Amino acid sequence: MGEDATRQRSGGKRPDVQIQVRRILILILVLNLAVALAKAVFGFLAGSASMVADAVHSGFDSFSNVVGITALYFAGKPPDTGHPYGHGKIETLGTQVIGLMLLLTAAGIIYGGVQRLVEPVIPDITVVTVSVMFGTLIINIGVSTYERKKGLEYGSQILVADSRHTQSDVFVSLAVLSGFLAVSLGYPQADPIIALGIGLLIARMGFRVLYEAAEVLVDTMNILCDPELIQMVVMETPGVTGCHEFRCRGKPDEILADIHVTVDPETPV
Repeated sequence: MGEDATRQRSGGKRPDVQIQVRRILILILVLNLAVALAKAVFGFLAGSASMVADAVHSGFDSFSNVVGITALYFAGKPPDTGHPYGHGKIETLGTQVIGLMLLLTAAGIIYGGVQRLVEPVIPDITVVTVSVMFGTLIINIGVSTYERKKGLEYGSQILVADSRHTQSDVFVSLAVLSGFLAVSLGYPQADPIIALGIGLLIARMGFRVLYEAAEVLVDTMNILCDPELIQMVVMETPGVTGCHEFRCRGKPDEILADIHVTVDPETPV
């Protein structure tokens, strides 16, 4: 009972879980800023347009972390007169912002790819630039994997959505490295073509994040709802003679159920 009460006061998610999720986002924010700075500095020194563009994309990762931290702060506020059911859906709104940022990132990459097709840019590829790209790639793979794992563990939409944003950075970095290889082999046009493909892939991720968040906001039936399990639990309640018409909604970590319950006519309600 104490845990349920604490969850109600925090707007849905337990305070200890919210703290853990915020700590993870702050850690990832620091890593993303370091990655963006490294790509920007060495990309500028090498004269690599694609590497600088990748740095900008990594900067967007940092901004999405800030969005996540801010959304979680407001989502964790207790219910009040204007919001008697808490502020939990603010986390879902933050998830939608990340989805929109993915679409903006995809649009920028596609635009840059088209520009490079029209006006090819051949970067000055060195061991240092390749090493920096490989190093930041490994960091992003680790961050994305860890963030998704913790997001699923804590049932956090923000962490899962942000892990997809970081994963998109992995794809962009792979595109840059593939472009470096193609240029060194004498195929400069391969770089922008790869970038276009990656842009479309990131756009698909963005639409998926927006769709999943929208399903929560419009109270779509939660697929994790198990009517048989709910019926079994309800029927164990003394005085209950039957239950039917199950409706479930909400986030994976916060499922709300509407149920019609019948009781004995002599039972005081």
